[in-house]
Amino acid sequence: MNVKQKIGLGVLALGLAVTAVIAPQYIKASDHDDGEVTTKGRNRNLTDLFVFRENDQNPNRSADDLIFVMNTNPRSLPRQQYYFSPTARYEFHVTRVSNNDANPTGREDIVLRFEFDDPTANGQQEFKLTALKKDGTTLVATTKGKTTPLRPDPAAPPVINQLSLGGATLTTFAGLREDPFFLDVTQFFRVRGGFLDIGPDVPGFRAPDRAIDFTKDYNVNSIVVRVPRSFLRQGTPATTFDVWETISVKSPVTGKFTQFERLARPLINEGLVVTNAFLNAFNRIPPSADLSDAAAPVRAEALRTLQAFGNTPAEAGAIANAFLPDVMRIDTTGASGYANAFNAKGSPIRGRLLKDDVVDITLGVVTKGAVTTDNVTYEGVEGNPAQGHSPLQPNFPYLALPN
Repeated sequence: MNVKQKIGLGVLALGLAVTAVIAPQYIKASDHDDGEVTTKGRNRNLTDLFVFRENDQNPNRSADDLIFVMNTNPRSLPRQQYYFSPTARYEFHVTRVSNNDANPTGREDIVLRFEFDDPTANGQQEFKLTALKKDGTTLVATTKGKTTPLRPDPAAPPVINQLSLGGATLTTFAGLREDPFFLDVTQFFRVRGGFLDIGPDVPGFRAPDRAIDFTKDYNVNSIVVRVPRSFLRQGTPATTFDVWETISVKSPVTGKFTQFERLARPLINEGLVVTNAFLNAFNRIPPSADLSDAAAPVRAEALRTLQAFGNTPAEAGAIANAFLPDVMRIDTTGASGYANAFNAKGSPIRGRLLKDDVVDITLGVVTKGAVTTDNVTYEGVEGNPAQGHSPLQPNFPYLALPN
């Protein structure tokens, strides 16, 4: 099995295998719903993480700038204002990596923390961006930026904040955008059922003119940051970084923050972890604890899931080792893209672009060519109103305008 086959088997096997146990309402592919608890509102729920060199999205920009995208609040309805939680911390975590084949440590060197105020009468929120060093001390705290409210004219120019951080400028956007993820999720479940012998055999996905994209017309709350690579390096020669995102919520009793959500690669945390209780536990620990003794029951369940899909114990262990700890690695010396490059373990190392088809990348491999696509694309198919997203914006923050 070559490296690309390994990642294909790993990603889709995880996504498919877990759905054999979790009811569809608890897993909507990517990370649009996972770890269901009554106190976790949708504005405290992560959907996707994207990390890429900006010039791979916009050739007129510099390869020395990276774009981080955190999407939250899944299934946000069109023309409706949604807010970031004023009692939560939304954070990007970054580790400097010396070797693409090195095991992820899950211990951050820099944290970018966003904290939002209550919305004003016009639907706008102020926010503070704080950069933290690995020892938890403040590197530098910025003045406040502002979100982009949903105006009567959603095509109005967005609020772009230029925030100074110790000699570097981080460009930020926060507000509603169209959800860029795409998948025929209903047919995904049917095809999965056939492969796992828990339903009738399904010959494949629906034809392009009938395939349905479940995120079509939905919005998300997005945080987008342009980060100079020099800021992440902090004087080191690092060119590769591990990135993950979290949401932590403030206790009204103690005032302390507890991590509720964590996400890096698509189809990983909700794919590796089966039961809702374990999924909640996974969301609450840092990547550095993914392989710890305390997390052994969660890992054991993940291995059982992989073996149930047909992997040998050795193959299941290799896949788990390729995807744990769960971080998104980006080697900034080459073009960004989820399937553009892999390390010796079969882990992707070039981040993720907004239109990367993480489903089609893996379908053909895991089914040995029997199924190569779900027939859903970002742009959609002419004559099929059930799929198709709006064009990405040509400039920062790049995500399509909200529906």
